[in-house]
Amino acid sequence: MNLIVAVDRNWGIGCGNKLLAHIPEDMKYFREKTMGKTVVMGRKTFESLPNGALPNRRNIVLTRNPEYKAEGAEVICFEAKGSSQGFFYVPENSDDMFIIGGEQIYKLFLPYCTRAYVTKIDAEFEADAFMVNLDKHEDWVVESAEKMSTQSGVNIEFIVYMRK
Repeated sequence: MNLIVAVDRNWGIGCGNKLLAHIPEDMKYFREKTMGKTVVMGRKTFESLPNGALPNRRNIVLTRNPEYKAEGAEVICFEAKGSSQGFFYVPENSDDMFIIGGEQIYKLFLPYCTRAYVTKIDAEFEADAFMVNLDKHEDWVVESAEKMSTQSGVNIEFIVYMRK
């Protein structure tokens, strides 16, 4: 299983249930990596999507509300107890599955992920949601990194982390 996320210098991922920045190059990277795959997200992340379910992907929304409906997505109701076991089957070969947020879902599934696709934004934003800092996590190492300057002048880096 994989995760994909954009973070600022402090590993912030969002504020007020919105992305910290809309960077076309990062959106393109996200589309390229997740197209045709399964994306798993929490309810708030789903509700933050401007056009609802992501096209050409299997959308899975996790929620604690058994009555929740999400058009174009599969809804799985669960009670988070610190483990994804028991409410969500993680197949042995899950390279086609991406965790896409938010903060609680990233933390819940991080132990089951083998790769993390991280777009690092060379800026600091006001954030109220954060990703675990993989640079300081002993179980993760950098597999590859590619720096680029965006059309808007913001420097970003596409980093692929791999579980040791």
